[in-house]
Amino acid sequence: MALVAGILVWVVATAARGPVGLRTRLAGRAAVGALWLVTAGIVVRRFIGGLGAVSGMSDRFPWGIWIGLDVMSGVALAAGGYVVAATVHLFRIRRFTPILRPTVLTAFLGYQLVAVALLLDIGRPYRIWHPLVMWQHHSIMFEVAWCVTLYSSVLALEFSPVVFERLGLDAAARAVHLVTIPLVILGVILSTMHQSSLGSLFLIMPGKLSPLWYSPLLPVFFLLSSVAVGLAMTVVESSFSGHGAGGRLAEPLLQELARAMGVVLTLYVLLRLADLTVRGAWGGLGAHPVLGAVLLAELLAGAALPAWLLARESVRRDARRLLGTALLVVGGVVLNRVGVSWLGFIPYSGQVYIPSWMEVAVTLTFMTGGIAIFAAAVRWLPVYPAAVASVT
Repeated sequence: MALVAGILVWVVATAARGPVGLRTRLAGRAAVGALWLVTAGIVVRRFIGGLGAVSGMSDRFPWGIWIGLDVMSGVALAAGGYVVAATVHLFRIRRFTPILRPTVLTAFLGYQLVAVALLLDIGRPYRIWHPLVMWQHHSIMFEVAWCVTLYSSVLALEFSPVVFERLGLDAAARAVHLVTIPLVILGVILSTMHQSSLGSLFLIMPGKLSPLWYSPLLPVFFLLSSVAVGLAMTVVESSFSGHGAGGRLAEPLLQELARAMGVVLTLYVLLRLADLTVRGAWGGLGAHPVLGAVLLAELLAGAALPAWLLARESVRRDARRLLGTALLVVGGVVLNRVGVSWLGFIPYSGQVYIPSWMEVAVTLTFMTGGIAIFAAAVRWLPVYPAAVASVT
């Protein structure tokens, strides 16, 4: 497993520097194939033996990396879909149209992977449809379930013209185009609701979640950070996939996104610092040094440093430095979601949850699977308007 992970890291690092050679591609494909084969066996074991057979979770620690990474982080990383769609269609800033389709594709794939992760993580996956028919309107989880389900449908409709064009169904593509504005409005409403509500899930746990992360402003923090990381993911996916589209996407557009990302990150950091100060939570840094180090890494390396870097024009104009900064933002938000849903509960639980290697393998499969599907879509569908005319 460690060898597979090492090969994947090497392939990604090589791809970040430019086009990769044949040997690198073959090594990456072999590692991914081995990973997927192992994961298939893990999934079978999970459904036969239950969560305890494949995970390090327990009754004292029922949420692990499948929630913290695959679901909480996955939903946040897919936020670029509603941010860019609103920019193009609602704010009518049409120059961002070239990055709309790949961003919506990233969001759509992200939500589908979240749904699959939930099927693996919940105790009785055959009851995943219950919230849709057994209404409990006082429950935040009920609202999240409905919003995520509806927004997944909205993303499918938003991306459908790309598929229709590939199939030569121009009339169907134009029909969807006629209802684009209502779809985008609905998508923005649903997205802002469930992005913030994922933070609201933890408001009922003031005595369980560490004060380093617990705050009445968690919904606000989750929403702001989703906007920042959605923009960051747009930069990341365009940097890695631009070569496959016949050239890097228009860099001036990414520079504008980077400037907006920096503004959102600055606001986010200031609010987090003010919140920690008002609540007198800084003492938690000394009470739990490891958790304190994680919080500082999240805030400083994952938010404050990128905000400072993105304020510099020299960083925004340098493609590699911009990519590195965007990856810092992605890492910071992922660390935040892990802190809120996992690490922050260790002091209360009194038990240290350590993910099993099988949980890690499944998570890596989600990541590599999403990348593979995205690459296939870019190859076979008119995702980039630079290569094929767009009707959006």
